[in-house]
Amino acid sequence: MHLRITLLAAARSSSLLDVRFEDDRPLDAAGWREAERAVPAYAHLADAELRYCSPTLRCRETGEVLGLRPIAQPALRECDMGRWRGRTFQEVTAYEPRAVGVWLADPQATPHGGESLLSFILRIGSWLDTRPGGGGPIAAVVEPTVLRAATVYALKAPPHTYWRVDVRPLSSVTLAGRAGDWTLSMDH
Repeated sequence: MHLRITLLAAARSSSLLDVRFEDDRPLDAAGWREAERAVPAYAHLADAELRYCSPTLRCRETGEVLGLRPIAQPALRECDMGRWRGRTFQEVTAYEPRAVGVWLADPQATPHGGESLLSFILRIGSWLDTRPGGGGPIAAVVEPTVLRAATVYALKAPPHTYWRVDVRPLSSVTLAGRAGDWTLSMDH
């Protein structure tokens, strides 16, 4: 069955300089304002047959501001970063520079004790490939990392290209197709 899935990155919850691994903070004041301003651009997503979100607070809040009333999907959670959870990239690099180097170079590495980048991309791809639907559109508010993983999976790109995908708050892509055969459209 041909599906159409729009993935929307959540509004921001903190300064980009303070981004933390598996960060579950709520939207900040600027994020709320940005989400409210985005309502006209994304109002059509409220008509989606199925509406999902990553389980983080900021994704749920972004979905609510946009009027989606999304259902949280555990499979859309961020990559499990093990002992690095809650820390910034700068903090981890200062304490474990070799581990960070291995993690960035090898998509199968798990120096943090969590999930490998490859496993994360395949988990997000599996979620995409198993979506039910009667042919109507599907929408999901997700973490930027999830949108990056979905993009890499849909394009069948090598895992290391994950590091080359830049996702801004409230940006979106639409994937059209079926399991294992996706076409990507840049929306905003």
